[in-house]
Amino acid sequence: MKLPVFALLCALNVSACAQSTPAATDKPSEPAAKAASAAPAADKRADTPKEAMVRAALKALNPKIEVDRIGPAPMPGFQEAIVAGQVLYFSDDGRYMLQGSLYDMKAQKDLSQIGLSVLRREELEKIPVADRIVFAPVGAPKHTVAVFTDIECGYCRKLHSEMAEYNKLGISVQYLAFPRAGLGSPDALAMESVWCSDDRRKALTEAKNGRPVAPKRCSNPVTAQYEIGQHIGLQGTPMIINSEGVAMPGYMPPQQLLEALDKLAAESKGKAATAAGGR
Repeated sequence: MKLPVFALLCALNVSACAQSTPAATDKPSEPAAKAASAAPAADKRADTPKEAMVRAALKALNPKIEVDRIGPAPMPGFQEAIVAGQVLYFSDDGRYMLQGSLYDMKAQKDLSQIGLSVLRREELEKIPVADRIVFAPVGAPKHTVAVFTDIECGYCRKLHSEMAEYNKLGISVQYLAFPRAGLGSPDALAMESVWCSDDRRKALTEAKNGRPVAPKRCSNPVTAQYEIGQHIGLQGTPMIINSEGVAMPGYMPPQQLLEALDKLAAESKGKAATAAGGR
């Protein structure tokens, strides 16, 4: 569920929900700390006049707001801005602002997901594979997905119970932590124990089966991964994201996920071939 425009723009922390302060002794690992300090991603180049107008309009509503991306919208006469994982559209004259999905009826595609996919891909690149809990098939995977997960959510547990089938179909699953109850919660502390375990895969499986995990503290990436999940507009777990940054609509059974990933891969390959042919 999207936040109303004014709630989105006027809240001091537009993406936070049910969050408490993590214990001072729980420091993220060096890669995770770098990821946290790098978010939100800022566009290094100078704004165009239209982009500057959008940025100024957002800052006028809330000087502390962090704008993730600004650029031309997929429809003429508008600019697109991404704030806290949500898409806003501004008319080129600065008069109108719209919030919501932009659907191309001819192409049967949600165009508002294009910019979000780029943001997701950039943010996920900040998380080293070593900070993920990976369940990979034997041999080279056909597809790799990043999955923001919680050890308590029912569909997260259902997905994990079918891991053998995902792997059998050639899908590699790379887990990222997103404790839904917020940082500092018992859920978050349990997930930190999982990430601090000597055998993370075994500990995660035990936790998802409802078994207690031995408490353990260490430098861990849970906080950084949680914050990136918020930053890219995570609405619920599991959030499954392919290598191009495209998010799936929640939990998907193994065969259904494979078909969706195959279709996205074919579309991406087709676009690349078209682009190469047009040079």
